[in-house]
Amino acid sequence: MKGAAVVDVPEAALAAADHVLGDPHARLTLLEYGDYECPACIQAEPVVQHLVEAYRGRLRLVFRHFALMEVHPNAELAAEAAEAAAAQGQFWPMHHLLFAQDHHLGPAALAGYAQALGLDMNRFNAEMGD
Repeated sequence: MKGAAVVDVPEAALAAADHVLGDPHARLTLLEYGDYECPACIQAEPVVQHLVEAYRGRLRLVFRHFALMEVHPNAELAAEAAEAAAAQGQFWPMHHLLFAQDHHLGPAALAGYAQALGLDMNRFNAEMGD
């Protein structure tokens, strides 16, 4: 592929708090910085998921939050909801759900998504700071 580059990311470059989808020791790493309210991130999500599937076993997806709060008022709250879900082992289901919601990311909507995933709501609310 002309103009493309493959870069090996050493294990040490990944933080303990990173969310990894796929083989954690895969040779290829796609490091995504995302915002659940960002139109470009929302459009990229199906492409990213296609790459994860197409390169299963060879590619790991690493997601890091990059909430652009100046232009996306609910981005930080949505990231907090994803982390609250992660505390219950449900980061990726919440992650996919948040990107599918087309900007419906207010507090009531986030609580509804947590309920839909079957999360312990007392724990979720505590993680969210309620």
